[in-house]
Amino acid sequence: DDWAATRRVLRLEHFYHEQRRRLNLLVDGDGKPEGGRWNYDRENRRRLASAPHPPASPSFAPDEVTREVIELVQRLLPGLPGRIDSFSWPVTREQSLQAVRSFIAERLPSFGDFQDAMWAEEPLLYHSLLSPSLNLKLLRPIDVVQPAVDAYRAGLAPLNAVEGFIRQVVGWREYLRGVYWNSGKSYGRLNALEHNGRLPWFYWSGETDMRCMRDVIGTVLCHAYAHHITRLMVSGNFALIAGVQPRQVADWYLGMYADGVDWATAPNVIGMSQYADGGTVASKPYAASGRYIQRMSNYCSACRYRVDLTAGDDACPFNVFYRDFLLKHERRFQRNPRMALVVRAVSSLDEAERRALVRDADRLRGQMGISG
Repeated sequence: DDWAATRRVLRLEHFYHEQRRRLNLLVDGDGKPEGGRWNYDRENRRRLASAPHPPASPSFAPDEVTREVIELVQRLLPGLPGRIDSFSWPVTREQSLQAVRSFIAERLPSFGDFQDAMWAEEPLLYHSLLSPSLNLKLLRPIDVVQPAVDAYRAGLAPLNAVEGFIRQVVGWREYLRGVYWNSGKSYGRLNALEHNGRLPWFYWSGETDMRCMRDVIGTVLCHAYAHHITRLMVSGNFALIAGVQPRQVADWYLGMYADGVDWATAPNVIGMSQYADGGTVASKPYAASGRYIQRMSNYCSACRYRVDLTAGDDACPFNVFYRDFLLKHERRFQRNPRMALVVRAVSSLDEAERRALVRDADRLRGQMGISG
């Protein structure tokens, strides 16, 4: 609250710099950033050129209490979406600290380069899987960021990986926690883009011909988890450009993810993923066509839809909805410096092309149960 009270606009980067200085993380004696830069995000966008072979993430057999809870859920709540027989999350602080050590030693060195990469049937890659333990208070943020900094100091992890990881924890996570508590209960009901579509049924079953959505939702159904880039640029992006009501999207993430707590879910979804706060959290909507998914993954190579098409029955639904999204919000985003260039792609369409685009998008919404 004190930090927000002195600023007209809340921006993560400003908050993150102060966090680094306050916690003495990757800064020198003068409070300047290690390596001369605060942010190494440009180095953290590599795609995987071939099938990865990430180390196996730690798995924890359910203890007696967990087994009792599993039995209760199976008996009292039959038919819920997802699997319960694959539960392997840490449920104690000791197990959570073991998971920290595993991540630091085995996956952190490659985390930076490939944190935005996606690969079919490799749902976890080099991610930490520590957010459930953090959000359930089995771990404190310092429990995970200090070992990462120590690994960098010892030459065991590169700077871009360590900086990217601590930015997610003491930067992004704590920033969104502040946004949530500073904004009040009304934040979760925001809908700046006035999207009112229904969440498609396949979010609960994974039954869709879109390979990326089928893979990501299948991971959620099996593990109650998907890493941040698939949340933002696959399942979240699709809901955004298809025009789904943002509270329905937030409720899905809240109910389906092991790390789902409202203070984390609401600003991540309402603000970051769905742009429903109108730009408080993100300076632009994270909307993208299928081309982005093709660039950062191998999903499109074996999909029923064609990522090179923008219209027709075989066109990638991400392409159809993306263009419709830009057209629908053309006036709003023409005024946004970070969106003006992409909006020009639809601004040049003539009236017949616009009608055809809207018709294709409306047809898809009807087929998917989003509208109608």
